[in-house]
Amino acid sequence: MTYCVAIKLNAGMVFLSDTRTNAGVDLVNRFRKMTVFEVPGERMITLMTSGNLSISQAVVQYLMHQTSTDENRTLWNVSNMFQAARLVGDAIRKVHALDAAAMKEFDVDFNVSFIVGGQIGNEEMRLFQVYSAGNFIEATPDNPYFQIGEAKYGKPIVDRVITPDTPLDEAAKCALISMDSTLRSNISVGLPLDLLCYEKNALAVTKFTQITQDNQYYQMISKTWGARLREVFGEIDDPVWTSASDNALAIESAHVTLPVLAPRPQGNATTSTHQSSQYLAQG
Repeated sequence: MTYCVAIKLNAGMVFLSDTRTNAGVDLVNRFRKMTVFEVPGERMITLMTSGNLSISQAVVQYLMHQTSTDENRTLWNVSNMFQAARLVGDAIRKVHALDAAAMKEFDVDFNVSFIVGGQIGNEEMRLFQVYSAGNFIEATPDNPYFQIGEAKYGKPIVDRVITPDTPLDEAAKCALISMDSTLRSNISVGLPLDLLCYEKNALAVTKFTQITQDNQYYQMISKTWGARLREVFGEIDDPVWTSASDNALAIESAHVTLPVLAPRPQGNATTSTHQSSQYLAQG
């Protein structure tokens, strides 16, 4: 499995992906899920993938080796990000047409997802999520980020923190906390991590790093986040069942006072039997 998160901000974009793939618990490998199509000063397009590795690799290879004679559209020459997302969707459909029938014969699902984001020329930055059918959706100010793969573990922090006005470095910190929460709860996601930060209108990769286990900043993030969570948890009052004082917040509801009770059978009531203790060794 994998976890990838991309965030679109007023100041730029953040992309973060892990590198672990696995088939069961005893076959674990590293494959990088992030690919960048860059022409400095003209375009910067980032792809991240999750799902069946053979499918995602086939799609990326198809996109990388397209030439201008292939219907005159490639990621190197499309004029806007919508066309780039459409091109990724078309590539998924082409791979599906080639491989889906054979995969179905062997009971293998055609499962792949892409995040496509970046900026071309004078166009605004745009961020898309592309599905297995080649269809896609675009990020909005109300939903400025996408996640693919094992998304549920790292979603709460992103939901609570990220807005379009979040500074770029702060969003990168949030993405790393989101990833750390995922690594903590799911062994199918793992280091190293690829982190890319893009500043608006740069039209080139602004900052990139690969984060390994010995990265001091990531170690600090992981330790500090865990310690602060426990600290804040300890500061929250335990539930009070009756409002003994005016300042107490009672958890007890005035509307429902009993749980749903199963009706006890009538007639032959069940009886419990208690057997006396038995001893293996007797005199």
